[in-house]
Parts: sequence; C-alpha cells; structure tokens
Amino acid sequence: MNPSVVLGIIGSAVIMVVLFEMLRRQRLREKYAVLWFLVAVAALVVAFVPGALRGAADVVGVEVPANLLFFAASMFLMVISLQHSHELSRLEEKTRTLAEELALLRLDVDRARGAENPAPGPADD
Repeated sequence: MNPSVVLGIIGSAVIMVVLFEMLRRQRLREKYAVLWFLVAVAALVVAFVPGALRGAADVVGVEVPANLLFFAASMFLMVISLQHSHELSRLEEKTRTLAEELALLRLDVDRARGAENPAPGPADD
C-alpha cells in the first residue's frame, strides 16, 4: 500500500476517533462535528482516489494538485475562524446584556431590602 494512502487513512482515523470521543464527552457541539467529519471524509477520498485531486486541479486550472489542497484547507480554516469570531461576538454581547440585567436586578433587590429595613439615620439617635 502506498505510504500516502496509509498516512491519509491514519489521519482520517485519528480525526474520527477524536471527534467521536469529544462528542461523547460533550466537548464538541454537533454543528462543528459535521464539519470535521467532512474533513475526515475528504482526507479519505484524497488518500484513496488521488486522481480526484488531480482532476479537480485540472478543472480549476491549478498546475500542482497539492497547491489546490493547501488553498482549500486554508479557505476552510478561514471560514471556521470567521464563524468562531461571529460566535464570540454574539456571546460577548449576550454576556454584556446579562451583566447589565444582573446589575439592575441587584439594584432592585437592594432597594427592596432598604425599604423593608430602613437603616438608622442621624435623626434616629
């Protein structure tokens, strides 16, 4: 068996094992697991059918198939990074909103406690 095929199979197997273990331990959400599953499948396809990468490179007009692979991988990582940035921004906004709501609730609770048990002032002495 060709060493590149073995490397592709091992890489895909490692991705799959880590992926399923992270899913089992609830360390990864399903929407991200689908993306990484597709990466593992793509690695298997490239390993077993190297002609597919050559064919895709010819269709796109890239002379070296490895360049197409690196370009596709970098675009994939850029999309993942952009999506994570979007999620992070959304969560930061949600955290800020929750902190503001908590501060308002604490203020309401402090005011309610103050109305029930007025603190002795200088006139009460």
